[in-house]
Amino acid sequence: MTRLRLAWRLARVIVHLLAGLATCALVFPWARRPLRDAATRRWSRRLLGICNVRVEAVPAAPPLEHAMFVANHISWLDIFVINSLYPCRFVAKAEIRAWPVLGWLAGAAGTVFIARGNRRELRHIFKGLVSVLQEGERVAFFPEGTVARQGQVLPFHANLFEAAIDARVAVQPCALAYLDARGGWHAGVDYFGDISFAQSIVKILKGPQVEARLACLAPIEGSGAHRRELAQAAHDAIHTALAPRAGAFAPVPPAAPVAAPLAGQ
Repeated sequence: MTRLRLAWRLARVIVHLLAGLATCALVFPWARRPLRDAATRRWSRRLLGICNVRVEAVPAAPPLEHAMFVANHISWLDIFVINSLYPCRFVAKAEIRAWPVLGWLAGAAGTVFIARGNRRELRHIFKGLVSVLQEGERVAFFPEGTVARQGQVLPFHANLFEAAIDARVAVQPCALAYLDARGGWHAGVDYFGDISFAQSIVKILKGPQVEARLACLAPIEGSGAHRRELAQAAHDAIHTALAPRAGAFAPVPPAAPVAAPLAGQ
C-alpha cells in the first residue's frame, strides 16, 4: 500500500472516531437502549469497513438477546466485531481505557473496566453486572484476561461467571476467528507481545482484507451452576469450534445441554 492510501485510511479512521465521540457526547446520555444499540452497531460496522475487515456471523446457534457472552480474545478488533452484530455491555481490562480515543469511546458506550488484582473493585463491578443482567441487557467479556495467538484458547478466569449464576441467565460462548484470503489465520490482527496499539492499527490498515468470523455457540444455563465448571464448559465449547485447521472454521453442531450436570454439582 502506498503512503498516500495509508494516510487516507488513517484520516478516515480519525474522522470516524470524532463522529463516535460526538455521538457518545450528544446522543448516548439521553438515548434508550434500542437507539444506543443501533448506533453502536452502525458505528462499529463502519469502523471495521474502514479497516478493511469483513464480518461474517457463522450460524452455529441463535444469539440470545439476554445472556452473558464470553469469547476468545485475539485483538482490539474483537469488541467492535461483536458489537457490529450483537451490541453488548462489555467488561474489559483497565488497560483498554488507555487506548487513544477508542478507550474513551468504549467507556462512553458502557464498557466496564477492571483493574487486575483489585478485589474490592471486582466485587463492586460484580454487583453491577448482576444488576445489568437482571435488567435484561446483554453483557460480554473475555475470560482469558489477555489476548492470545490465533487458534489458541487460554484458560478462563471463572470469577465473573458468578454474575450469570446470580442473575439466572445463560452463558453463550462465542468463537472469534480472523482469516485471510486463503482461509488461514490472518497474521495482521495478532496483538500480543511487544506490538503497540498504534503499530497494530497501521499493520491492519496496510494489510490485505481481514475476514472476521463470529460463531455464537450453544448457550449454557447459568442458574444453579458452579462458576468454575461453567467457565470450563464455555472454554471447551470455544476450543472445539476453533479446533479444526484455520481454513475449516465453520458452523459446529450445537452442543448437548450441560445445564443438568452443572446444576447437580
